[in-house]
Amino acid sequence: MNTVITSKEAILDVSRRLIREQGWSAVSIRNVAAACNVSIGSIYNYFSSKADLTAAAVESIWKDIFHFPDQEADFSDFSDCVNWIYRCMEKGAEQYPGFFTLHSMNFLGDEKPEGQKRMAQSWEHIQNMLLTVLLRDKNIRPEAFHEPLTPQRFTDIIFSLIISALIRQNYDSSAILELIRRTIY
Repeated sequence: MNTVITSKEAILDVSRRLIREQGWSAVSIRNVAAACNVSIGSIYNYFSSKADLTAAAVESIWKDIFHFPDQEADFSDFSDCVNWIYRCMEKGAEQYPGFFTLHSMNFLGDEKPEGQKRMAQSWEHIQNMLLTVLLRDKNIRPEAFHEPLTPQRFTDIIFSLIISALIRQNYDSSAILELIRRTIY
């Protein structure tokens, strides 16, 4: 058995694979160490507890699912960005069955605050991306935004609808795209 693993990312790669293949229950220090072919102590060099490992795995999955192509530079249209997010959700649901609806229930006791914090950071990254793309979209009607519907509030509303679709496992973007079209274009 190896006693040293090459990187934290290698451990997270194995954790993501275990989640895809066996579900959340497969992520434990012992199981991940065995899958990495390293000692349990090697995992503890990178993660102080199962809670830390689980939270990092959640963050890693969010990043894997919503890895923005070359940052926001590839999106000049807000609708294209929202449609891309829906496609990522669908792909993520296939790749990580039950992730969107079940992962929050796996944060129990000490795991919950750190897992929720990392999930919130991932969500904030997506929201910031949406706002950046919205502000850069040259096709939006000049009078589309004013108090109380500011670009930030509009982005918050759209993101709430995205989260709702995620929870309901509804990956059809046609209604939200029509709403966006009628509201800002």
